[in-house]
Amino acid sequence: MKKSRGRTGRKRYRKHLQSSMGGVSCSHKLEYIRLKKWLKDRGFEDSNLRPAEFLETGRGLMTTKALQVRDLIISLPDKCLLTTSTVLSSCLGKYIIEWKPPVSPLVALCTFLIAEKYAGEESQWKPYLDVLPKTYTCPVCLEHDVVCLLPEPLRKKAQEQRTMVHELYMSSKAFFSSLQPLFAENTGTIFNYSAVEWAWCAINTRTIYMKHSQRECFSLEPDVYALAPYLDLLNHCPNAQVKAAFNDQTRSYEIQTNSQCKKYEEVFICYGPHDNQRLLLEYGFVAVDNPHSCVYVSSDILLKYFPPLDKQRNAKLSILKDHDFLENLTFGWDGPSWRLLTALKLLSLGADEFTCWRRVLLGDVISARNEQQTLNITAKICQYLIEETQDALFQISQLKRKKENLREHLALVEALRLEDLKILQKSAEIL
Repeated sequence: MKKSRGRTGRKRYRKHLQSSMGGVSCSHKLEYIRLKKWLKDRGFEDSNLRPAEFLETGRGLMTTKALQVRDLIISLPDKCLLTTSTVLSSCLGKYIIEWKPPVSPLVALCTFLIAEKYAGEESQWKPYLDVLPKTYTCPVCLEHDVVCLLPEPLRKKAQEQRTMVHELYMSSKAFFSSLQPLFAENTGTIFNYSAVEWAWCAINTRTIYMKHSQRECFSLEPDVYALAPYLDLLNHCPNAQVKAAFNDQTRSYEIQTNSQCKKYEEVFICYGPHDNQRLLLEYGFVAVDNPHSCVYVSSDILLKYFPPLDKQRNAKLSILKDHDFLENLTFGWDGPSWRLLTALKLLSLGADEFTCWRRVLLGDVISARNEQQTLNITAKICQYLIEETQDALFQISQLKRKKENLREHLALVEALRLEDLKILQKSAEIL
C-alpha cells in the first residue's frame, strides 16, 4: 500500500490547535464538505472517520466511535477509485489506444491527473484534486543542497529517483504533443516538468495496490495503481495492524482494523515494514521511533578499515558480491546486523584462515582473533557513522539559519539523521 504521511509537508502544528481529544476536526472545511458530497454521489456510505489536524502527523482521519478488532474502517466503492480504466474512459482514452509504442499505466495516470488539474472547474474529479497536496517532500522534489545532506545510500537512491522522473518526462513529450487537439493552450506548457513531477509524486505516494489485467494499449509495466480519495488521508504507523484488499463481492476497496482505537483518536494504517530511508524515499516523511529503522553501511565504508595490501582482498570482495553480502548491511536498534558482522568476519580472515570462508557464511566461529577483530572494526565503523551523522546535523542547523525557504525540507532530513544517531548510539552501547 502506498500513500504519503508527508502529504501536506507535515507541519508541526501548535499546541492550541489540539482539542483534548487529540485532533481538531476539519469536517467543516469547504473542500472536505465537497469531497464527501462527491463521494456520496458515487456510492460511498459515510464512515465513522472525520478529517482532522493532528499535532504529530498533520492531516489525517480520526474515528467518531471506538473501533474494535475486525471492524471495517472504510469501504470505498470502485466508482470512487481512479485507475487506468478511469483514464481510458475519458477523452484521453482514444489517444492512448492509438499511440505507439504504448505508454505505461503510470504515464497514463500522470497524464490524466495533469489534464484534470488543468481543466479546473470543468473536471469531474475537482473535489478530489482540491484536497491533493500542492507540493510533496519526496527526494525528487528536494533542492540539491538538501539532498547532499542525506545519508550516502539514500542520496544515491534520491539521484536515481530524480533521473527516473526526468526520463519519464522526456520519453513522454511526444505523447503529450499528440494530445494537442484536446487543448487550446500549448501542451508543452501544460505538461511541463514540474506538472509531471507533481503527478508522479501524487501517484507514487498515494496509490493503493490493486492489480488490473494486462491491456494491449499499455506497455508491459504492471498495472497495479489505484488512487483512493478520502481513504488516502489515512496516515502510516509502523505498529498499526490492518487488512486491506479489494472485495469483489461488494466491489469496494476495504480496510479492516486488527487493533483497537479509542473514540476521537487518529486511525492509522501501515504501509509496510519500511525503514525511514524507504519511507522518505517513497512517501516523503520519517517515522519517529520506527522499529524497522536502520542505518546502512556502504561497501566504501566497509573497505576503509581493511588494509589495501591484503593479497586476498579482491577474492574476499568477489565472494561477498557473489553471495550478495555487499548490500543491506546495517546497524539497527539491536546493534549490528548478522549480515554486517558476517561480511566483516569474512574480510577479517587471516591468510591461513581464508579457505574457511564458506564456514563464515554459514555463521561458524573461525577463531578468537577473527571474532575480536570483527568487533573492533564494527565499533570503529559505528563511531565513524556517529561522527558523520553529527557533522551532517551541524551542517543542517547552519543551513536552516541561512536558508529560510529550505527549513521544512531540512527539518525532514534532520529528523532522519536524529533517528540514525539514536540507532548508532544504541549500537555503540551494545558493542
